Amino acid sequence: GTIVDAERFWKLVNRPNLMIKIPATKAGIPAIRKVISMGINVNATLIFSVERYKAVMEAYIAGLEDRAAQGKNVDGIASVGSFFISRLDSKIDKLLEQKEGAEELSGKIAVANAKYAYQEFLKTFEEKRFLDLNEKGAMVQRPLWASTSTKNPSYSDVLYIDSLIGPLSVNTIPPKTLTAFLDHGSASPELLSGEKEAMALLEKLEKTGIDLGKVTDELEEDGVASFSKAYHDLLGTIEVRRVGALD
Repeated sequence: GTIVDAERFWKLVNRPNLMIKIPATKAGIPAIRKVISMGINVNATLIFSVERYKAVMEAYIAGLEDRAAQGKNVDGIASVGSFFISRLDSKIDKLLEQKEGAEELSGKIAVANAKYAYQEFLKTFEEKRFLDLNEKGAMVQRPLWASTSTKNPSYSDVLYIDSLIGPLSVNTIPPKTLTAFLDHGSASPELLSGEKEAMALLEKLEKTGIDLGKVTDELEEDGVASFSKAYHDLLGTIEVRRVGALD
């Protein structure tokens, strides 16, 4: 159903810069691969774990390979992997409150997880497998940082902007956060440093007994439910206004 709707929207909008958003759930991964192979731009969204992000990158590259095997062009196809940031800290921080002596990890896991993901991005798109596609015009699938407004008022209001700047990355910054960044943000490539420190933080989290994989699974489930509700609420609003217009 996702593949059918992606093709329908692609033809309906008929613009080369359209990007179809597909949740990167286990069910969504094969749809992402297929839609990419059809030459349709994809925003693989709702990514929380690095393992799922690896699957997204694999789906993108495999989709390009499928397309190339059909003798079709792979240039001009754009894609991003949307990694959700602040929601992870919000959930992890609550769990850390129950762990004695773990306060030092508060507000640090989301950025550490993103830095880990970014290193995987750099490795994946420097491998020969992608470079062969790149020679045919294929673009990298850029990591996109989503949900980057700071939820905890005790943290810097530009925490998820300052910490996540690096080559080929994208940040979807909310207006209020952008205003704060323009006022006192720091535009330096922080993603290119601190990899060891990030991994050390994730190891410390594991030692507290908090299962990062379980947390990201729960966030994905909640995210899918939230997306679905927003979609059906929108359809409901449209229907009410349509009926009102007829009256």
